Amino acid sequence: MEVQVTDSSVPATALEIRLASRPEGWPTTDNFEIAEAPVPEPGPGQILVRNKAMSVDPYMRGRMSAAKSYVAPFEIGKPLDGGAVGEVVRSESDDFSTGQQVLHALGWREYAAVDASQATTVADDLPSSAFLGVLGMPGLTAYVGLMDKARFQQGDTVFVSGAAGAVGSLVGQLAKLNGAERVIGSAGSAEKVRLLTERFGFDAAFNYKDAPVGEQLRAAAPNGIDVYFDNVGGDHLEAAIGSMNDFGRIAACGAISQYNATEAQPGPRNMFQFVTKRLSMQGFIVNDNGHLKREFFEHVAPLVREGRLIHEETFVDGLRNAPEAFLGVLRGDNTGKMIVNV
Repeated sequence: MEVQVTDSSVPATALEIRLASRPEGWPTTDNFEIAEAPVPEPGPGQILVRNKAMSVDPYMRGRMSAAKSYVAPFEIGKPLDGGAVGEVVRSESDDFSTGQQVLHALGWREYAAVDASQATTVADDLPSSAFLGVLGMPGLTAYVGLMDKARFQQGDTVFVSGAAGAVGSLVGQLAKLNGAERVIGSAGSAEKVRLLTERFGFDAAFNYKDAPVGEQLRAAAPNGIDVYFDNVGGDHLEAAIGSMNDFGRIAACGAISQYNATEAQPGPRNMFQFVTKRLSMQGFIVNDNGHLKREFFEHVAPLVREGRLIHEETFVDGLRNAPEAFLGVLRGDNTGKMIVNV
């Protein structure tokens, strides 16, 4: 329904980004459509939010496909969605008032009519963008994967792939802050490798493009690894299995090396080491772990406020540039969290 404009600050129409077609292999900007649409009128129990910033994340590539997965695919001709923060400009809910800043899941558009039950107010003493990254889904993913799924223990040696990204950079820091013996990361450029050791506090890091991953990991972790946080899959997973100590634990978070593959990729060739080393591997979806949100926030928010947990952000300005920002995440253009300023 189109807004009956009574507030001149709310336009009659606004931009949204729709899925134009499903990609084969690597997505392109042709798979997206930038459209003008009527600004929705909030119904009972809803709020109208003017989005200020939105998240683009690797998992969104899977939703561009029609394949059955843990979350419904994006629909062709409909706007995409994802994490966003914005200002309430109209409210039909007793729980929210105009001017409040909220986190919700209807990004990829300038204005969103959000069910009040699906919105959360964000703390005023922290940048709103933090709730899309270090205190949002990426931060919770890092915490759940490391602490719960990989059962991190003080004194562990931890290897993180995709370590300069929004999740990986937090995993490494959380491990160090909680007493890891050694933290190693892989990334895709010399600059990112430098950031891992000089800014994020990793003990060692390497560029996976320079030499075989297994060879570089053995050099960086001569005494083996106890935990592997997997964002990449493929050769990184095989290398981690090869360097695992007995009773090592793997948190399987993502496999970005395979997201754009057009045919099945070979699996690790050393799976029998799961038997000989008594290894465990736990795949997880962060949305299944809402019961850990309070624990996560109580543990991580003070680290952010005190400046002990560094959270890099890469910003792209303008909703029209959101598709290119998303493609940049898949290419690894970002350091830390990629955020679009709407």
